[in-house]
Amino acid sequence: MSLTSAHLNTQIVLASRPTGAVTPDNFALREEPIPELTDGQVLVRHHYLSLDPYMRGRMNDGKNYAAPQAINAVMIGGTVGEIVATRHAKYAVGDSVVGMGGWQQFSVVDANQPGAVRKVDTQHVPLSAYLGTVGMPGVTAWYGLLKICEPKPGQTVVVTAASGAVGSTVGQLAKHHGARAVGIAGGPEKCAYVVNELGFDACIDYKAHADAAGLYRELKAATPDGVDCLFENVGGRVMDAVLSRMNAFGRVAVCGMISGYNGEPIPMTNPRLILTERLRIEGFIVSEHMEVWPQALHELGEGVATGRIKYRETVADGITHAPEAFIGLLNGRNFGKQLVKLI
Repeated sequence: MSLTSAHLNTQIVLASRPTGAVTPDNFALREEPIPELTDGQVLVRHHYLSLDPYMRGRMNDGKNYAAPQAINAVMIGGTVGEIVATRHAKYAVGDSVVGMGGWQQFSVVDANQPGAVRKVDTQHVPLSAYLGTVGMPGVTAWYGLLKICEPKPGQTVVVTAASGAVGSTVGQLAKHHGARAVGIAGGPEKCAYVVNELGFDACIDYKAHADAAGLYRELKAATPDGVDCLFENVGGRVMDAVLSRMNAFGRVAVCGMISGYNGEPIPMTNPRLILTERLRIEGFIVSEHMEVWPQALHELGEGVATGRIKYRETVADGITHAPEAFIGLLNGRNFGKQLVKLI
């Protein structure tokens, strides 16, 4: 496939920073010519775009662990696709690759830059899985569970947002390491999936409990021996309920706080528990732990290839539907990993 500057690349850029909830008006669609390649570059045609909660934090202009998304620049995002033109000896047309191509149909990548693009095997693992279980969300689950929570056989692990791309992997890995896995998710359909398909021991539908007391009662019934590890994706009242069930010397891996991504404060009702139960609470950013990625990706890829690790995807069709799908993700409307199919 020969592509020159005569071909246009459809992109979505950040047009304005959200004040409160994200709206479609925060994004803009544009078309740009595809530039000619220079030595060392490859042109990638994206097949899938990953939508992830971390993108919401990047849209703000405040203090964060990473630089904010620039206005009028292509939105950041993980992508998988194929190389359609190359001026790099190690990459051939037709190679399947994963990278951070952003919200656009094509990307020109400097293949000499470490980590900018990576070949993947699609014979045993579907291409889209490299944006989910065998990608950043999977490694996030692997690191938070095994390096921070460190569950021992027979201990109880609670996972919030349990049906999502990260949470679903956490629970399955916990089971593979001999722990009990209890999920918290929104709605009976998601909870049924978590238990019946993913193999969690129990799942609590937080939407069924408007009050903290009801949520606590169901959590207590599902965790009769207390909670040893919490993998936290949500924060707020759900996290409060789980903290009140934590055993002494429990571990909490803080992966996300989606309940406050629009800037709302996230109060903690009983922080004294951190002291009285001697809890270890650690937040983490998985891109800061690149040393574990090869091992994690090998284990996760093997798990997906053998069917031992299951996953589900919600797929929006076409680049123009990315903003709507992203807003849906932030509101919990996705089921499993949220992707956008670009071809």
